[in-house]
Amino acid sequence: MSEAKNPIDPNRLTPEQAAKLLSAAAKIRVSVEQIREDLEAGAPRNPDGTINLMHYAAWMVKEMGRGN
Repeated sequence: MSEAKNPIDPNRLTPEQAAKLLSAAAKIRVSVEQIREDLEAGAPRNPDGTINLMHYAAWMVKEMGRGN
């Protein structure tokens, strides 16, 4: 019998999980450092420090519109 894996909750990702997920989806390397820099620059985070993927993606689109 195989062990059940813990599913990833896109509403509560650690920066490491977000980097891994975004790297796989975009087929380019997204580093944990890039995620942390975005958080320092104002990217939204949950009160516990995790990342809501939809809120983070919306923030990135908004920032791209600003030319950043």
